[in-house]
Amino acid sequence: MQILQTKTFHDLTVSYLLDENTQNVGLMLLPAGMEPVGWSEKKQNVDSLVQLKLAGDAYPGAYSGGNTMRQSISTRKLQYQSQQILPLENKTEIVTVLSDDRGNTVEHHLRHYGEEESVETFTVYQNDGADATELELLSSFSLMGLTPFTPGDAANTLVLHRIRSVWSAEGRVESIPVEALDLEPSWSGHAIRAERFGQVGSMPVSKFFPCAFVEDTKNGVVWGAQIAHNASWQIEAYRKDDGLALSGGLADREFGHWMKRIQPGERFETPHAILTVGKGTGIDHVSQRLTRAGMKYFTAGPASEQTLPIIFNEYCTTWGCPSAENIAGIVDAIKDRPIDYFVIDAGWYKKDGVSWDKTMGDYQPSATLFPEGLEKTTKLIRDHGMRPGIWFEIDNVGEASTPYHQPEKLLHRDGTVLQTDGRRFWDMANPAVEAELTEKVIGTLQTYGFGYMKMDYNDTIGLGCDGCESLGEGLRRNMKASEAFIRKATKEVPDLVLENCASGGHKLEPLMMSLCSMASFSDAHEEPEIPVIAAALHRTILPCQSQIWAVIRKTDSLKRIAYSLTATMLGRMCFSGDVTELTADQWKVIDDCIAMYRQIAPVIKNGESYFYGTPQPSWRHLTGWQALGRFAPDGSEGFVVLHTFEGTWPQELTLELPGDYTVEEVCSDQDIPCRMEGKTLCCTPKEAFEGICIRLKKRVF
Repeated sequence: MQILQTKTFHDLTVSYLLDENTQNVGLMLLPAGMEPVGWSEKKQNVDSLVQLKLAGDAYPGAYSGGNTMRQSISTRKLQYQSQQILPLENKTEIVTVLSDDRGNTVEHHLRHYGEEESVETFTVYQNDGADATELELLSSFSLMGLTPFTPGDAANTLVLHRIRSVWSAEGRVESIPVEALDLEPSWSGHAIRAERFGQVGSMPVSKFFPCAFVEDTKNGVVWGAQIAHNASWQIEAYRKDDGLALSGGLADREFGHWMKRIQPGERFETPHAILTVGKGTGIDHVSQRLTRAGMKYFTAGPASEQTLPIIFNEYCTTWGCPSAENIAGIVDAIKDRPIDYFVIDAGWYKKDGVSWDKTMGDYQPSATLFPEGLEKTTKLIRDHGMRPGIWFEIDNVGEASTPYHQPEKLLHRDGTVLQTDGRRFWDMANPAVEAELTEKVIGTLQTYGFGYMKMDYNDTIGLGCDGCESLGEGLRRNMKASEAFIRKATKEVPDLVLENCASGGHKLEPLMMSLCSMASFSDAHEEPEIPVIAAALHRTILPCQSQIWAVIRKTDSLKRIAYSLTATMLGRMCFSGDVTELTADQWKVIDDCIAMYRQIAPVIKNGESYFYGTPQPSWRHLTGWQALGRFAPDGSEGFVVLHTFEGTWPQELTLELPGDYTVEEVCSDQDIPCRMEGKTLCCTPKEAFEGICIRLKKRVF
């Protein structure tokens, strides 16, 4: 194989490899300045940078059926045609064109933006033949050669990291040696080895986050990939020789029941992927190289968001029964505090005697709950200096709503209305549905002057729906239409702040995060594991987009209040709870935490995170302690958020920080001794379930 092209972006090098015999092209990422070792002696073939499978073509063999569709005959027939490097206004793009002798053409696009530490890739398929074709697999990314720095097959050096997700426990890292996944090449190099995983349905962060990392533990190099897609996706680690490949994108026909018919002359573009590689930084930091690719979308969002405003959401105060009366009481309790957004959550539309989760879909303000109209309540919120927000579940309808009984507007599977427990799903690609949602959702925002919308999503479509050539394509089309409606809302309501919520954190993927200002981090609203989940999510989304709840109860001790509020300093601060019934002492702790949050907000927005503490096998039964440090890019300031749990820990906790700092301020419910010794932060918590935030400033010598 020969090098076709090498290009360095920031601190990573992109290399395109060409097989002179087959004219297949592969893609490698390397840390800038690092060269492969023992490359010419490896038993390694070019693994294509585009993975394609067309219906009717031979499957790849070598026991791949049901395990992978990679490296099929459709892929192996693709031959290199051309490559262009396009210097554009805010990015550089490399377009590599491959085709076969049957009129199948693919373009592999690789983009680099500004000084980002990652690249973005996607694939465009074009049917230049005379007949329609059907795609069964088309990748967004495919990296080869993830064993470049160790001779042979790099035995006992490679670890696959993936990040798991279940309801109210999003973000657990799973690390598995590739040998434990049976990803060692066979003695003859014959049978394929493949680990295909992902998610099927309309909750893209269910079971796994759409990302993966391969770590070379011997050489300290980590490759990372993330898929930007709001429906079914897959990632595959694949091996047949000394090399290891990683690819991903749309869930294929086998994994996600996806096929897509392409007529002559038509084009199809995959979801985009974000890729990076880092040296000596581990998954904790390489993951943040990926998430920082989203900063360009956050900074281009509403101006109000750039200082990380504080949110009050009344859901854990009224539990789905907001009213003019109880909102007035809440506003009166918080009116003199620096809270910027007031969100009216689920239930503002509910019918008398029916719960909020059965009536979404009609979205007429309740005359019982708001007898003088919703406009009086929104005016009250604005008059006290807060931006009013409102909750919608725009994709789903409840069993007590009118549209639930209008099958022509709903998704079907196997000819029957697609239904889960008490919910059905709008056909978002139906023009009549778009018109109805425009009136009900966008019209409500405009009529009442809402500048904030919380978009919830509380069940998944699953495998897919009727209406296209496959169930998986039906799902993809529907979620593409949902995305288009979100874009329409932001266009028609200028400066709209959008909150991405899906039973908490089940849509925390790059596409939805690029569309929204922030996201509900989880539904673990009052649980002790909140700081563990919130810290874990620093590996998957920007902390400035991670809305973390502090639900304050009138029965809470001062220690409990500090525990809850310091956890919000791991992202965006959001209040709820019994705010109309708190004591002056309780408010004193809250006010101190608000003041600390305002001080550290710039570092929450732009910093780099470091993880410390005791491993937590169980997130429901926490032991030991956890700390997360976050530091400004120039090292000028930072902070550490520390929480203790059950069990024991050293009398004095010590954290090695990435620079010399002084302790400027300590925020908790009581005096917690904290000091610096050189680059070591020493802290002495006194009890279990304490929450502490330590603000730091660079030491001046």
